[in-house]
Amino acid sequence: MEIMFQPIARGNFRDVVRLKVAPEQDDFVAPNLYSIAEAFVEPTWTPLAMYAHEALVGFAMFGYDDETDRWWIIRFMIGAAHQGKGLGAAALSALVALMAERHGCRAIHLGYVPGNAIAERLYARIGFIATGEIEDGEIVARLDLPMRV
Repeated sequence: MEIMFQPIARGNFRDVVRLKVAPEQDDFVAPNLYSIAEAFVEPTWTPLAMYAHEALVGFAMFGYDDETDRWWIIRFMIGAAHQGKGLGAAALSALVALMAERHGCRAIHLGYVPGNAIAERLYARIGFIATGEIEDGEIVARLDLPMRV
């Protein structure tokens, strides 16, 4: 499945903002509008619209944290209408590959809300392992990437 990422721009902004998770997942991920606003004040964060076969299916944001010297997937969501189709695993794998290619990341961190079993299973399937850390109330997981030669 081909996943493509596009910057947030005038042409896709409203559609990305309208993209929502299922109502029972609202407590697990910040609204996309909030994330885009965060990226405005955090210049090292990159918000991206996710597309599958030219259809907008999700939103992701990644960035580098100078304080921890870590690369993070800060937000990751698949719209409710597109869940259950295997897009989460495909999109997360594509995002990891993009971060490794663009930035040479050797490890990527992310956080998820305790009780979000769907996210926990997805992240584990891709290879993220809980570190035992809790940051801002979220479980921190890490994916180690092979060194590039």
